[in-house]
Amino acid sequence: MNKRIQWGVLPIVAGLGAGLLTGCGTESGDSGSGGSSVVMGMSDDVLATDPASGYDPGSWLLFNNVFQSLLSFPKGGTEPEPDAAQSCEFTDTKAQVYECTLKDGLKFSNGDSLTSEDVKFSFDRTLKINDDAGPAIMFPMLDKVETPDEKTVVFKLNTPDATFPSKIASGAGSIVDHTQYDADGLRKDGKAVGSGPYQLDSFDDDQAVFSVNENYKGTADPQNSGVTLKFFHGDQGALKTALTDKKVDIAYRGLTAGDITDIENASPDSGVEVVEGTSAEVQHLVFNMDDPVTGRVGVRKAIAYLIDREALIHDVYQGTATPLYSIIPAGIGGHNTAFFDTYGAQPSKSKAAAALAADNITGKVKLTLWSTPSRYGPATGQELKTIAQQLNASGLFDADVKSVAFDQYEKDIAAGKYGVYVKGWVPDYPDADNFTAPFFGKGNVLDNNYSNNEITGSLIPETAAQPDRSATDDPFGTLQDIVAEDVPVLPVWQAKQYAVVRDDVYGLEYCLDASTVFRFWELSKG
Repeated sequence: MNKRIQWGVLPIVAGLGAGLLTGCGTESGDSGSGGSSVVMGMSDDVLATDPASGYDPGSWLLFNNVFQSLLSFPKGGTEPEPDAAQSCEFTDTKAQVYECTLKDGLKFSNGDSLTSEDVKFSFDRTLKINDDAGPAIMFPMLDKVETPDEKTVVFKLNTPDATFPSKIASGAGSIVDHTQYDADGLRKDGKAVGSGPYQLDSFDDDQAVFSVNENYKGTADPQNSGVTLKFFHGDQGALKTALTDKKVDIAYRGLTAGDITDIENASPDSGVEVVEGTSAEVQHLVFNMDDPVTGRVGVRKAIAYLIDREALIHDVYQGTATPLYSIIPAGIGGHNTAFFDTYGAQPSKSKAAAALAADNITGKVKLTLWSTPSRYGPATGQELKTIAQQLNASGLFDADVKSVAFDQYEKDIAAGKYGVYVKGWVPDYPDADNFTAPFFGKGNVLDNNYSNNEITGSLIPETAAQPDRSATDDPFGTLQDIVAEDVPVLPVWQAKQYAVVRDDVYGLEYCLDASTVFRFWELSKG
């Protein structure tokens, strides 16, 4: 990944069948900031406490609770609404001038007033620092930020972008106190000063401790007195043990399918329940278009004809994901089923053989599928081995699987050393633009050397400039059809989202939706 962006740990892999327990979170516990503190464990790390750097799921979980953005996503919604702003709107017809008016009386957790100066400082700082692990890559359209007065912020864009409101509603739009952050460098002391519902009291390798920010002025209504986030650094077994030993109230992001099956099959009085939510996380196989093997369209199409997503979901993920047949996932406007329509759901050896023959390819195709341990979920290695077995069973491929550490993996991808490799995507904001522009636009973050003039020259600019997002369905459909024909990537699955909680914890259903915002303030314990 070029990236920075949230190629992070993909689904909370779980094995849930007909016996899924959904009662947790459907009742209300003690409410108000005077309620009990909640302890949550996850296998992800928080890589940054500074919004100019963090671009991973763990860091954005922190940002979404400690910092305010001008806009935010409401629970269950994908359209941004005012948060620190009283109102925001495009003031021109080209979607190139976006103006926001701040609410009165905004303050940071340290008591400093939040004004337009802080908003401008935050965006200017992110772009100036341009950290390799930061979200500056999301704002190539931002030309300048103006502040006519202390309550007004005007964003001038160099190209039309109707998705700009969604981008500033994400963790990338976090507002920092200009007196507490260096304009030229990242904060490295593990502290954070924001104006969100919570303040960060402490942060180290083992945990982050949050308490309710009494200076907060916004739409959230904290149902607890604080949250302690414990880090398990990819150790799924330790996370499960902490849950069963009552050391954490919630296990989020990291339990394996076997762990969840064990919990599901436990006795009814075990004291834990499973909560399922929606998710827009996806995983793809990515093909290097300059590779001597995967650069040939016959090879890519043959793989598309042979992959059995249903078997993969059943055997490896035990029903905790769903087959994905296009690059835009279900639940996101503009989604179609281009790969299903083109290649079908059932493997076809005859069609795969015909695709190879049409490209004058004879004999078995030797292929290595590349992966990296844990980064995209604990079952990724098993997934790629299963895909290799599916390819080899056809008699058309001689495929194997190799895995390297993530740092080396990224370097090798950038150097073009792999023909096919796995990538996962956690969206920055719930719009089809975020599943297309980063992959197929200028500066392709997949590093797979794919370019299509119709996509980059027409479809992406056209969809970006359309304020009525429902009107983008047709061009996004065309884009997906082109990708299915060219096969620079092969969509594999879309995640479901799970958390396992003790039976006295409520509110989880408001934390697991397509916005990817985990809302601490909705949690209660009683």
